[in-house]
Amino acid sequence: MDESKPLFVQIAEQVEDALVDGSFPEDGKAPSTNELASFHRINPATAAKGINLLVDKGILYKRRGIGMFVAPGARELVLAERRAAFADRYVRPLITEARTLGLGPDDVISLIHTAAYDTAHKPAPHSNQPG
Repeated sequence: MDESKPLFVQIAEQVEDALVDGSFPEDGKAPSTNELASFHRINPATAAKGINLLVDKGILYKRRGIGMFVAPGARELVLAERRAAFADRYVRPLITEARTLGLGPDDVISLIHTAAYDTAHKPAPHSNQPG
């Protein structure tokens, strides 16, 4: 868990991660407040606060007497939110640092291509390949 964020936000983000990776399909059952509280060993009120955050965002909905479910379009909603945050969190600081270093757009693009190539061709950790 990330100590810099409130627990209920971390719970909500973990559920969102599961939506993005397909663990919780749209219209599928989402974990209950009690399941999340038990799994993470936290107060059920804290888990409920995280779930309510997702309900408020339209990511989860409640079926009375049955439980919480993933809303149709929830995965795309989470992806769109994360794409929008990506520029603020990563791209703008990258551009600011690049300017400080005297790097232009072509330099940054070249560095990104090189890093992507290196990452794609790097052996997996603990592989049996000679290193």
